[in-house]
Amino acid sequence: MSLEPKDEMDHSGWMEQRDLSPVEKGYLTVLVWLDKRLRIVDYLEIVENLYYKSNMQMPKSHTEQYNLDNKFWYWYPLYALGSLSTIAYVVAALSGALLGFYYAPAAAAGTCGIDGATVAYCSITSIMTDLNFGYMLRSIHRWSAQVMTAAVFLHMLRVYFTGAYKEPRELNWILGIVLISLTMVFGYTGYLLPWDQLSFWAGQIGVEMSLSIPLAGEWVAQLIFGGFTLGQATLERMYILHVFFLPFVVTTLIAIHIGIVWMQGIAEPH
Repeated sequence: MSLEPKDEMDHSGWMEQRDLSPVEKGYLTVLVWLDKRLRIVDYLEIVENLYYKSNMQMPKSHTEQYNLDNKFWYWYPLYALGSLSTIAYVVAALSGALLGFYYAPAAAAGTCGIDGATVAYCSITSIMTDLNFGYMLRSIHRWSAQVMTAAVFLHMLRVYFTGAYKEPRELNWILGIVLISLTMVFGYTGYLLPWDQLSFWAGQIGVEMSLSIPLAGEWVAQLIFGGFTLGQATLERMYILHVFFLPFVVTTLIAIHIGIVWMQGIAEPH
């Protein structure tokens, strides 16, 4: 099989006649270029034949295996949990970006008149009391993050109980496990940013958990928390993780996750 047109017109004219979108044109242009050099399409045909000659029907889900068809996890509204978690993530990202303009990641003593308050806590207090719509903005960020966490958790349950983690979707299941783990890290780093008493003791628990890791415990505590006691280095690390590192990693993995779903299709019940 060859991707080249049978007539004498060039590839651009061939694609123009088929009214392709810019994304499709770009994809086909790259594929044609690779096919001329690496016979990509020939090997894709072989893989396609092997794929469809084997029985690729989804294995029986738990709901089918144990005759649980009437249970709540079989309802089609639960198939929107993945989209809901993605929407909640976008809302949290946008609201968090706006909050970043006013938040100050400093553990020094603040000047907002609250006894024992840090600069970080005073900046959040200022957002909620002095900034127009600041209280609403922080509430949107907080609740969208919590909705995302709940939606991701329920989404993983739906995938498990419908058997959608089985072949050929096991790679996306593993990717989902990574994403829900990073969601927990997202929540933890954001929980420490106010740098109040709750944040401080949550951070202290994190240090103790890091130190409990065999062999690498001290190294992990120094890397993530900046030492064995909490301070400015800890807050800076949580801020960098929450604002700069995690958003790029999670956004990339979500794009890959959605792309795999788009290629494989939704794993609906039999």
